[in-house]
Amino acid sequence: MTHTSRFLLSAASGLALIAALPASAEEVITVASTTSTENSGLFGHILPLFQSETGIEVRVIAQGTGQALETGRRGDADVVFVHARAQEEAFVAEGYGVQRFDVMYNDFVIVGPSDDPAGLANAADAPAAMAAIAGAQAPFASRGDDSGTHSAEKRLWAAAGVEPGGAWYLSTGSGMGATLNTAAQVPAYALTDRGTWLSFQNRGPLTISFEGDPVLFNPYGIILVNPERHPHVKAEAGQAFIDWIVSEAGQNAIASYQVGGEQLFFPNAQ
Repeated sequence: MTHTSRFLLSAASGLALIAALPASAEEVITVASTTSTENSGLFGHILPLFQSETGIEVRVIAQGTGQALETGRRGDADVVFVHARAQEEAFVAEGYGVQRFDVMYNDFVIVGPSDDPAGLANAADAPAAMAAIAGAQAPFASRGDDSGTHSAEKRLWAAAGVEPGGAWYLSTGSGMGATLNTAAQVPAYALTDRGTWLSFQNRGPLTISFEGDPVLFNPYGIILVNPERHPHVKAEAGQAFIDWIVSEAGQNAIASYQVGGEQLFFPNAQ
């Protein structure tokens, strides 16, 4: 066989290999999402199901909600999937996103040392629980990262009439998992979404100190980044992901995800 023949055969083989690659290797979208969807294991459960049905691969940038929305504003993601409704609605109103869709919800809980030094078990509601932490100057680990959880925490401090600060207030500037690790080591109280808490393994002395107040409701939304603002956005594939997430198949996939027999997220797409 001549050198030219070998070259042509090699090239033909290469083209055949490319043609044989699955669609997932050719169609990839980027989703900027809150850390809770990643840390809880939800994405590890649902994304393979989506890819098997559509051939579209989803690559996740896991960040706090504020950072994820900023990633969308820069056009560095095709879809954002986060949990701070007011910020999401502003993202759409400012023209960075096309439309917000409800996806699912869970709730926030306040975790803390099992001996409950601030007496949260006696609190009438979530703001009273936060006020009790401040009043006792019990250590509190905050994400401090402009995430959806941090935004919820700030709303609770405001409702409690507290401006947190001082040696007892520990701002980690980190994701939920890292902040819970800090809380376990200190130990300290912390606000966390229930999904991440149920998946968190390094609890140490931490238990749920307060839960159940309706103000701790935690809804998630999904938005396509506006292709009119960022023409490179993969609008068709991104919308296919959104359509699947809010479809019966996607909602059933979310509902079926459990840790230790407990459901972490509850679908609520309209």
